[in-house]
Amino acid sequence: MPAENEPHVEQEPPHAPAPGTLMVDISRNNRVGEYRGLAGPYWALRPVGGGREWEAEPGRVRPAKPIERLRAEVALCNARSRGDVL
Repeated sequence: MPAENEPHVEQEPPHAPAPGTLMVDISRNNRVGEYRGLAGPYWALRPVGGGREWEAEPGRVRPAKPIERLRAEVALCNARSRGDVL
């Protein structure tokens, strides 16, 4: 039987991380980006090596795992060594 008498508990949106925190947008094929701030109801993320920001739903974003952070940082170092990023 459904829990009709139980109070409705609203799930709070996730708390925003500190700017610069690496996050994974699961709605965009696990794309890794730096958290930049709020953009209305969305979170603004930017690619690690720079580039165009995108907006993500907070419920579809999670903190990057250590291996994901490492991959993003290595990709940035490689781009710098090629001269793609200042």
